[in-house]
Amino acid sequence: MWLKPEEVLLKNALKLWVTERSNDYFVLQRRRGYGEGSSALTGLLVGTLDTVLDSTAKVAPYRILHQTPDSQVYWTVACGASLEEISQHWDWLQINIMRTLSVFDSGDDITSFVQGKIRGLIAEEGKGAPDTQEQERFREAVLRFEHLFGLPRQEKLVTYYSCSYWRGRVPNQGWMYLSTHFLCFYSYLLGNEVKLALPWDEVSRLERASSVLLTESIRVCVRGEEHYFSMLLHLQQTYLLMQQLAAYAVTRLFDKETFDADHPLSDPPRITQRALEVHARNQAFRAFFRLPCEENLCEVYESFLWLPFSHHNTLGKICVSERYLCFASQDGSQCHLILPLREVVAVELVDPGSRALSVSVRGKRGFRFSEVRDFERLAATIRRKCVPSTSPQHSAVTQLPLCDDEEEMMVGQKKAVSTEALMNVFHPHDTENLDPKMLKERMKEQLWQIHFAEYGRGSGMFCTKKTRDLVVRGIPETLRGELWMLFSGAVNDMAVHPGYYTSLLEECMGSSSLACDEIERDLHRSLPEHPAFQTDTGISALRRVLTAYAYRNPKIGYCQAMNILTSVLLLYAKEEEAFWLLVAVCERMLPDYFNRRIIGALVDQAVFEELIRDHLTQLTDHMSDLSFFSSVSLSWFLTLFISVLPIESAVNVVDCFFYDGIRAVLQLALAVLHHNVDSLLCCSDDAEAVTILNRFFDSVTNKDSPLPATVQQATGDRSAQPTVDITDLIREAYENFGNIQWEEVESMRKRNKLYVVQTLEETTKQNVLRVIAQDVKFSATQLEELYWLFKRQHFISCYWNQSSSTLLNHDPSLPYLDQYQLGHGQFCSLFSLLLPWGNSPPSNTHTSFCLADQNEDGLINFREFICALDVLYNGSFTEKLKFLFKLHLQPGRGKFDLQEYLKQWQDELQKKDDNIKHLPRINQTQFICLSKTLYSVFHGDEEEEHLYCAVARVTSLLLRMEEVGRKLQENSPTKTPPTTTSPTGTHSSTLDTPSDTPGDPPSPAAGGDWSFSFEQILASLLNEPTVVRFFEQTVDADTLIEYARSAQLRDARTHVK
Repeated sequence: MWLKPEEVLLKNALKLWVTERSNDYFVLQRRRGYGEGSSALTGLLVGTLDTVLDSTAKVAPYRILHQTPDSQVYWTVACGASLEEISQHWDWLQINIMRTLSVFDSGDDITSFVQGKIRGLIAEEGKGAPDTQEQERFREAVLRFEHLFGLPRQEKLVTYYSCSYWRGRVPNQGWMYLSTHFLCFYSYLLGNEVKLALPWDEVSRLERASSVLLTESIRVCVRGEEHYFSMLLHLQQTYLLMQQLAAYAVTRLFDKETFDADHPLSDPPRITQRALEVHARNQAFRAFFRLPCEENLCEVYESFLWLPFSHHNTLGKICVSERYLCFASQDGSQCHLILPLREVVAVELVDPGSRALSVSVRGKRGFRFSEVRDFERLAATIRRKCVPSTSPQHSAVTQLPLCDDEEEMMVGQKKAVSTEALMNVFHPHDTENLDPKMLKERMKEQLWQIHFAEYGRGSGMFCTKKTRDLVVRGIPETLRGELWMLFSGAVNDMAVHPGYYTSLLEECMGSSSLACDEIERDLHRSLPEHPAFQTDTGISALRRVLTAYAYRNPKIGYCQAMNILTSVLLLYAKEEEAFWLLVAVCERMLPDYFNRRIIGALVDQAVFEELIRDHLTQLTDHMSDLSFFSSVSLSWFLTLFISVLPIESAVNVVDCFFYDGIRAVLQLALAVLHHNVDSLLCCSDDAEAVTILNRFFDSVTNKDSPLPATVQQATGDRSAQPTVDITDLIREAYENFGNIQWEEVESMRKRNKLYVVQTLEETTKQNVLRVIAQDVKFSATQLEELYWLFKRQHFISCYWNQSSSTLLNHDPSLPYLDQYQLGHGQFCSLFSLLLPWGNSPPSNTHTSFCLADQNEDGLINFREFICALDVLYNGSFTEKLKFLFKLHLQPGRGKFDLQEYLKQWQDELQKKDDNIKHLPRINQTQFICLSKTLYSVFHGDEEEEHLYCAVARVTSLLLRMEEVGRKLQENSPTKTPPTTTSPTGTHSSTLDTPSDTPGDPPSPAAGGDWSFSFEQILASLLNEPTVVRFFEQTVDADTLIEYARSAQLRDARTHVK
């Protein structure tokens, strides 16, 4: 165990310790009298001495001391009861500490670092203490977290770890705090304080790394800066948790289309480490067994499963959810099994001695599990969950006939729902055909029938290596729909939702939406060469499936490529089955593919690039930029190669996809590049490479396809070029790249999603800045920093508020300028931090918000924000004064059209004109407020006294001018409205602000108020050099932006309630 470092003055005190291992910084010692080679007399003497010196404790026989070459003082850092135990600590120090210590210059620094690290490890181990102690330590950590980083109390600390943060080549030992929205680190060592608060939504890279200096570390990239954390006691556990938190933040804040409001982690304050671990486990469970999204892993048992086809037991794990019992082997046999509990008819305890139980399902089939540690509990669980359902059941083998209502179902026209796969209608299976291709097709069918007899059919079929081998050969035409349903898990969706598709069609019948318009546009572009989609039968079925899915999932609606995929599904599956296959593909097997930003497809492109670097190094060496392969292969992934291969070849790819998921597509894509690697290495440009790949796809055939020539897609004259059989190509893909594991692909997906999302965000930023840079005078760097501040302010409003208006209004499909917007409170907070005059009254920020809100939706986009700020930072004296003048133009006692004024102000912001003649006059109350604002703006300036005097002189001058105007009006014999002459010589009427009483002369004398025009105020202030100099002095934008960055989170704490 690790020990709190304590001094030991004499390394071999009384010669009671023997050195077993040593290096420059650590010594492993054994207590004399213990271990091999120790005499009984020595052990007796040492034991007696231990008893005399300390009768209440037993000295551990092994220990590790820390030393430095230039010191005679040693420190105990670990002890152990056995050599094995102490060796684990020694090895950990060798791997994680030794290389690091070489970067320190002095022995004191080394000792301080080691002591801090050991104390952190002790605290880390203490987290596994009894619940009361652990809770107390966690509460203390929460208090430290809140005190150190100043975040609102709503920011939930998930967990904390002892680690080292690397600043250059020097490690800083401290604590890492992982909260729902921030990765934080704090260290204070030798007077050097390090404090970090990195938002998860700004993380672009999160991965494990290693180097000569850092054996193992976690690399975090935020806005181009790299941060390294190492010396974690449980590095992999920490890394996975960080990955989950980053993925959660990205999905919730950026990818709202795919974030479910009922998500188990939808409420940030309720997120805990346990909840994250459970959620990750459930996701992996559902993905591996292709189960519906509502399934959660309830219990796990280790057991043996009897395999009747090979007559032996295979070791694996039983996973039980609400409605399924699943088994996955762990001995390399690649056998897995899925038993819907609705199919279970009996559970028996067959052999208590071997802890075995038998599970019987419909069809007189049984499964024997043995060596189950708690087999009685498992049996009770299965009995409780397999209560027979009264709802009709569907299976992959039998299909209930449609009811009368379903037969009459139609969408837009009177066409019955198709109850047959389109291939059976347009190309029925001819059992008497003796064509060689048909004979091969029958042989395939016979092989599958033999497989069904040995391994089972439908739900409960054993899936093994032999099953994959048959899939690689190509599934027979007559079995394709059934096996697609089984392998994808769609058969379970349809079974637990009987009648769902029919009711969905009833609800969406006759509906009109943007998705429906897009579907109609693409209907006749879906496999137009196939006879099934040259008639109303196929087109109507395609319309119904796509419309029903768009109605079911409006977040996705309809996206291009869905029509091509659905067309192929309808060829081999009945209409309702095709619908559930589409659900399985869009919502489970290809997550995030079919949305506006196709994030899932882009993520898999990044995974593809990574696999190219690992498996096709010759291409990597030849091409520095692999993004070309990502762009050219996008259609391969979106359509599962259907868009680039003839239909008779593409269906074999779809076979493998439904069995192995995206891994099969990645393997085939690598095989395509591998097959053409020599030609690609000789390419001089991208266009030539595209030509080579297109020519290759044209040469791919399916020599065993039983489809007639009228159904097959012609790809030109193949006689002049060698052909490649699709079966051989797929087999080559599995042979060369079959070592790619499902877990590896999922890990790469998670790792690359952060990069893909941040790349899209970077594109959005560049587009916004490119448009706005033309209208403002900020530098490119300042504009970028202001954009980050604006964006962070947007997210701060979303961090701790699940129903934030800005989060609900965030839509990635909106124009770039409108994707991020601020509400009133968020705008006022950020605007106040960035004001060049820090003492402006709060009411002014409120008025600024009203003026900047052009469309009156209560939200401010970045253009509106930056244009207002640009006036204060880079505007002329006149523009700044006009801005302040307008801030105080609120509806007064006279008749005043605020909406008309706001429209005028917005037009001026767009036109950038200097028209000041048509501004409304400012009344008495408003002028007083303007004067107070000027006083507050001037407060703290070096010339504060002179500025105050200047404002007083201007105010006195304007009042005297108004008095003269009043006297002239009183002495005038006529009732015509008088005019006053401004110091600039411009005549301005005093009746611009009429009284409240309709029909009364709008005379200022009637109400006793006075007013001024903007021209009068401007001309008066132009005569005061100190005021002009104050407003025309250069604003230090960089300093203000840096201040806002440091104060933004602190300011958020005061506003979050």
